[in-house]
Amino acid sequence: MKVRKEDIESFFRQHPHGATEFRDLVRLFGISKAFRSHFKDLLDVLFDEGRIRKVRGNRYAAVSGATLIAGRLSTHPDGYGFVTPDEGGEDIFIPARFLRENLHGDRVEVSVVSHGRGGKREGRVLRTVEHTVTKIVGRFERRGKTCSVVPDDQRIARALFIPSHATARAESGQIVVAEITAYPSLRQRTEGKVVELLGWPDDPGVESLAIIRKYELPDTFSQAVLATAIKVPQTVSDADRRGRIDLRGYRTVTIDGETARDFDDAVSIQRESDGNFRLRVSIADVSHYVKPGTSLDAEAYQRGTSVYFPERCIPMLPEELSNGVCSLNQGVDRLTVTVEIVFDASGKQVKADFYPSVIRSSGRLTYTAVKQILVDKNREVTEAWSHLLDDLTLMEDLASKLMARRRERGSIDFDLPEPEIILDLQGQTEAIIRAERTIAHRIIEEFMLAANEAVACFIDDQGVPSLYRVHESPDMAKLVDFNELVTSFGYEFRFLGETVEPGEFQRLLDAAAGKPEERLINGMLLRSMKQARYSAENLGHFGLAAPCYTHFTSPIRRYPDLVVHRILKDILCRKVAGKTREELAETLSEIARHSSKRERLAMDAEREIVLLKKIQFMRSRVGEDFDGFISGVSPHGIFVELADMFVEGMIHVATLPSDYYRFVEKQHLLVGEYGNRLFRMGDGIRVKVAQVSTERKQIDFVLSDSEDGIPPVRPETVSRAVKKGGRHQGTERMKGAGRKKGTGRSKRR
Repeated sequence: MKVRKEDIESFFRQHPHGATEFRDLVRLFGISKAFRSHFKDLLDVLFDEGRIRKVRGNRYAAVSGATLIAGRLSTHPDGYGFVTPDEGGEDIFIPARFLRENLHGDRVEVSVVSHGRGGKREGRVLRTVEHTVTKIVGRFERRGKTCSVVPDDQRIARALFIPSHATARAESGQIVVAEITAYPSLRQRTEGKVVELLGWPDDPGVESLAIIRKYELPDTFSQAVLATAIKVPQTVSDADRRGRIDLRGYRTVTIDGETARDFDDAVSIQRESDGNFRLRVSIADVSHYVKPGTSLDAEAYQRGTSVYFPERCIPMLPEELSNGVCSLNQGVDRLTVTVEIVFDASGKQVKADFYPSVIRSSGRLTYTAVKQILVDKNREVTEAWSHLLDDLTLMEDLASKLMARRRERGSIDFDLPEPEIILDLQGQTEAIIRAERTIAHRIIEEFMLAANEAVACFIDDQGVPSLYRVHESPDMAKLVDFNELVTSFGYEFRFLGETVEPGEFQRLLDAAAGKPEERLINGMLLRSMKQARYSAENLGHFGLAAPCYTHFTSPIRRYPDLVVHRILKDILCRKVAGKTREELAETLSEIARHSSKRERLAMDAEREIVLLKKIQFMRSRVGEDFDGFISGVSPHGIFVELADMFVEGMIHVATLPSDYYRFVEKQHLLVGEYGNRLFRMGDGIRVKVAQVSTERKQIDFVLSDSEDGIPPVRPETVSRAVKKGGRHQGTERMKGAGRKKGTGRSKRR
């Protein structure tokens, strides 16, 4: 009997429930033995197209509307992808052969057609709901009469064909922005037109501009917004001061970085006669100038946050506000909202008050200057700020007590070193250094945390809808994987039933402090946790061990802070009536979603520009040796992070000493089967920079020649490590080609 695909699909539509064995389908359709292979091929085609699904083994089932899952597609440079469901849950794997009609970022509907090892879901894209990528930033190439744009984003695997009349006179090698005019399909290649010439790739300004365009960051303000900003008075009038608490008689200071230009938080402190601390955290009252429904507010909402690159800032608000009347500059009157908190001698909060205020900053201090005063005891700097010495000493005392109380309740204090990019006058990377985190940073961090928490608790107690900064508990599966990693280093990670207390993380970080693996464990722990986000629902903050937390202290650069300011001021003015509560409840969820999205976008852009600066810096270091540690292990090689430069690259397995290497996933090991060499996450290693690719954003290392002569580890050590990780679970064999004679053959400890 001859069967068509349509007949099979019709059968499953009529039998939407349950699954049918292959042999039963053969019987139902009357398939003879000679045509069974052809019938199986038809089923496989329908499965590949996502029209039916495999349940287990040789069973097939219908794809119902209820099985369709909507989500966002993320593709990998190798062609395959994952769909993150809108409804939450684990990502769905999509093989490369089923993504010929899709681009990274597409919103799609998929059907789950099978489950792989460990219950991992595999799916097929049934429908493209929306192409979210409309423009591509990339390198223009002309080969004969054929023109194309090679996307800078490697997740967009296919080049964009550009007709000869749509090149905008771009030259081969230039970085351009191209608009997509035709999306890929089985019969149609991806086409577009050049809409903006950015310039040549080696120009530092072009690098930043390319990332700005790639992430669609608005780097200019409209004429309407600028016209509104220019009209904002740059001085505080008597009318502005009316109804506010006058704090101009108190010593109030700002403490920021050397290059900061916008100052939205200032602090003052007093020791009370009973030994208590009285802390005032005064935050720029941006809400006085940026009113709901105005063009300034609409622009701030769309941007969501300021974005910081090494050489420039893309502000949320025009300069007239961000660096002008809203910035708490020294020696001038500024409107603020103050959180006044009284702490007892141990750092416990006794009471908190909130009110609109006016201040006049007594000094613009830097983190460096405060460190020189409190830590280095620099005589010259101390004398220059002698009138603030007692206040700074008191701030240090209170901050240390607040920090101790936070740690006591289980708050996690990640002390990961961060890179600081030093640029020369031409904007090229001159050096990458460890950003210093001093007592000055901790003073401001502790005071801002205390103010944010006090405001969140106050609003929550009033029962008024608000925005919260939430951080949910980690997924247990990720914690189990993390536990296996730290166990391999000899640490104990204690679970409390089906969860982990925040304090357990801090105990582990303290245990690893000062050890070679400290940086690795800090980083892996951070990756195992969920990302903090904004929410209209108070879900608590796991990392801070805080039942209630919000963002209030940076309204110049974060839109959620501006919203919280408005809510707090409305409560203080008793303006939150029933209708206002309803309106807030309706709008806050969308504000939270949008603000979280804009924050992630800004973080991705900032991370990419830093990565690019690192890669450019390493181009002149090809052939040099560096100390590092193994930061990751995969079947294809080992990832190494340089000890002093925060630069990561890969040693491909093909360049390792000749052997068959087994990847032991659970233990993060790469083990040579014959040479008894073992590469383990966290181990120190010396490498040579072999190749740097700006286009691929990749650094390739090889083992340093100085590793020659180091004997391999003992066979029994390898056996124990493999046995501990599970000899047959999550392992994969890859061949190491070794290096050519004369270049040195590395032997591992």
